[in-house]
Amino acid sequence: MREAEGGKIKRLSLLLLITMMFAAVIAALNSCGDHEKTDEELLADARKTAVKYCGSCHEAPDASLLDSATWDKYILPAMGTKLGMRPFMDQYIAGPNAVLSLADWTKIAVYYRYASPKKLKIPKPDAVIDSAIFSVKRPALIDTTSGEAMTTMVKFNPVDKHFYTGDAGNKLYRWNADLSATLVKKFHSPITDAIFYQSASEPNSAVITCIGILPPNDQLKGTLTHIDLSRKSKDTTLMEDSLPRPVKSAAADFNKDGLMDYVSCGFGRDRGGLFLLQQQTNHSFKRKIIRAIPGAEIVYTGDFNGDGWPDIACLFAQADEGIWLFLNDKKGGFITRNIMRFPPVYGSSSFQLVDFNHDGKLDIVYTCGDNNDYSPVFKPYHGVYIFINQGDWKFKQTYFYHINGCSKAIAADFDHDGDLDLAVIAFFPDYKYHPTEGFTYHEQLSPGKFKVHEVPVNLLGRWISMEAGDIDGDGDTDLVLGNFSVGAQGLMNQKDYKPNWDMFEPIIVLQNKTVHK
Repeated sequence: MREAEGGKIKRLSLLLLITMMFAAVIAALNSCGDHEKTDEELLADARKTAVKYCGSCHEAPDASLLDSATWDKYILPAMGTKLGMRPFMDQYIAGPNAVLSLADWTKIAVYYRYASPKKLKIPKPDAVIDSAIFSVKRPALIDTTSGEAMTTMVKFNPVDKHFYTGDAGNKLYRWNADLSATLVKKFHSPITDAIFYQSASEPNSAVITCIGILPPNDQLKGTLTHIDLSRKSKDTTLMEDSLPRPVKSAAADFNKDGLMDYVSCGFGRDRGGLFLLQQQTNHSFKRKIIRAIPGAEIVYTGDFNGDGWPDIACLFAQADEGIWLFLNDKKGGFITRNIMRFPPVYGSSSFQLVDFNHDGKLDIVYTCGDNNDYSPVFKPYHGVYIFINQGDWKFKQTYFYHINGCSKAIAADFDHDGDLDLAVIAFFPDYKYHPTEGFTYHEQLSPGKFKVHEVPVNLLGRWISMEAGDIDGDGDTDLVLGNFSVGAQGLMNQKDYKPNWDMFEPIIVLQNKTVHK
């Protein structure tokens, strides 16, 4: 009896929401002759409308991906604003630039409010807490007078066998094996990436990506700068400026003219894109837009279709999330192919192309966990994934491990047993109840089967960046973790948690202790 009454109350509340808007909305939802639709039919019809409009810009998210309160308080108002709907007394009105009718918007709101769960179910961790194959090495000297550590990049230089870091103070440092740092150069803005290379005329050089303004914005302040690391003067040359918040870059001679070109991820905020910087004979660069969509985050170059010409693979992580191939058309342009797509609530954070199962085809290691936008709640689908290439760039998911706020994974044979393992960091883990998920080592025991180790380094920093390389020169792969220690100003989704990690150490090294047989 109570269940029946509860059903009636639920139905009344659902219809009341609609009736409060306009009689036309009721007609739109119940337009099926003289047959009044059931709750299930109403929601099914509302879902179709949501898929129609939301799916026109990105993969339409299912209502089950977030709890109803998050949809109602954060996502729907943000979505409505972009579609020209204005909040008004807990409801909406259509603005002059609305791109859909109020009736259709109400259907969308009904779907996400009433088809979503009250609470998301977060998987329980299945890991051991130990040091696995690593030992921690910390910097020799820490400067506590220059403010909190805000490392923005760690990158290993295969030319000189040192690793480099960038920070929010715009400084580029070179680190020795004993973890002492030398200031290389101060740039105009924070450094987010470095491409190291050598040539006959340049024994040790780099192309440095500077983001411009670090917090989310659309200002054209980003740059690419060349630096000669072999010279004592550390001469620099500005290659390109006015980029929208660039975060990663990659190099290739796309038109085979003997001059190196670059592709840069202009993440931006509401505006951005993936840009080709084509080198001219006078060594200036001509900019072309490859894809004018914000959120370009990780980029690789390579011959992905085997035709002998360099192509591009890029992860986009803003609204229309997914991985795209840009295949060289040999005429100065690219043919676009989407190979993976994710809902916009995923918070895509990294991907790596690697032949995980040694079958000659590139697979994908992917992470999602950016968790500081409109839905800062823990999500059951955040974590690390492996997608195996089935041929023709079609993929099958073979592994997922849940990690709150997962931000990057690196696949490598860390334990020297012939298969690939995973090192994973999380910038938005559950600091309050499960802080050791901030760094995990996934040891592959047999094909597709992993033992997960939570290495307890959570008190040493907040890890925003990670790089792999033979730091100590002993023949195995070590890891450098970059500490972006700031825990305030909107960078925490657990508002009542006070950071307890080290605020000053810019990096730590996880030295590989594997015994070589």
